[in-house]
Amino acid sequence: MKTVALVGTFDTKGAEFAYVKEVLEHLKLQVLTINVGVFTPKLKPDIAAEQIAAAQGQTLADLRGHSTRGEINEILAQGLKKVLPQLYQANRFQGIMSLGGSGGTSLVTPALQELPLGVPKVMVSTVASGDTSLYVGTSDINMFPSIVDVSGLNPVSTMIFRNAACALAGMVQNEVPLAAEDKPVVGATMFGVTTPAVDHARELLAQQNIDTLVFHATGTGGRTLEKLITQGYFQGVLDLTTTEIADQLFGGVLAAGPQRLEAGINAKIPQVIAPGALDMVNFGAWDTVPEAYQQRNLVKHNSSVTLMRTTREENVRMAHFIAQKLNAAQAPLKLVLPTKGFSQLDASGQPFEDPEADQALITTLHQEITNAQVEIIELPYNINDPEFTEYCVQALQQLMAERN
Repeated sequence: MKTVALVGTFDTKGAEFAYVKEVLEHLKLQVLTINVGVFTPKLKPDIAAEQIAAAQGQTLADLRGHSTRGEINEILAQGLKKVLPQLYQANRFQGIMSLGGSGGTSLVTPALQELPLGVPKVMVSTVASGDTSLYVGTSDINMFPSIVDVSGLNPVSTMIFRNAACALAGMVQNEVPLAAEDKPVVGATMFGVTTPAVDHARELLAQQNIDTLVFHATGTGGRTLEKLITQGYFQGVLDLTTTEIADQLFGGVLAAGPQRLEAGINAKIPQVIAPGALDMVNFGAWDTVPEAYQQRNLVKHNSSVTLMRTTREENVRMAHFIAQKLNAAQAPLKLVLPTKGFSQLDASGQPFEDPEADQALITTLHQEITNAQVEIIELPYNINDPEFTEYCVQALQQLMAERN
């Protein structure tokens, strides 16, 4: 019999969790109950809140007496992030479910994000119909809109809870065998303006019996790539599209965070890195471009996306960022620089063509990267020229072969 975990605030929503527990047991599942409520639980837990608080060096008495609700939830969220993966690794459960409003959702979902991809995860939430990126992050959490507040049992809430529980049961109990694959897997980054390069790379790698997982460089894509690197999914990384760095530094909407590039370096994984789409910063619709940037070289990519050409000074700053990251490398990697443009829009005759700005990035990288593990190669191509892609693929295969 499979076991699923049921995690949440059993003090305030004990009746709701008790109902879901009954449904799951009716579906022939064992239920591991985990409480993250600080007051007396209305449903007896298998894992008490005291254990979650203790993972952060706290007691429930401390939390009740000295903290605001926000502080309490943050401490318990951090404790749950430690305890939940430990329980999964100990094979205590094969799937997990929770219920909550915005507070309960923000308390539980950080820990759900720590579980590996493929572990069934269901969150019934009052905030599931809006922007869920804060709660889902780079994971595969299934968010179910609660329709009504998660507050009591009624004809609507029980229907939603039941359907969510049935969905979890279906995922846990029904397995479709996956074809056994022993192919190497490469992670690659792509943007619309670097698509020809990455599509060609994927074809070349497939000819060598290598699978490629492509991540759209939209902030979430870069973070997901880096998370999967840390989980050991890849034998190599073809990071051709590092545009998220521009958004991180200059206020664009597709930033991947200040840790971008760190996962591959920390994992010492074979990597080929290129400045794909570093000629642009991404904003939303035309009228959302910050006032300070409205007189810049802008291109309307579509009704929802406006692109801004980076300047010489901005390219120098991006080179500082990249150099700082790559100087920490402890395994060989290659930085490949196309001297005839970083994207389709940066090619000859295109709106973002600016050889001087591109050269500022290239020159600064040469000056500031002092790590002998990093080989810098300049090629006289645009990033989307097939010759550039072919070199990058060959370079990555060489690094992967040397590691093996």
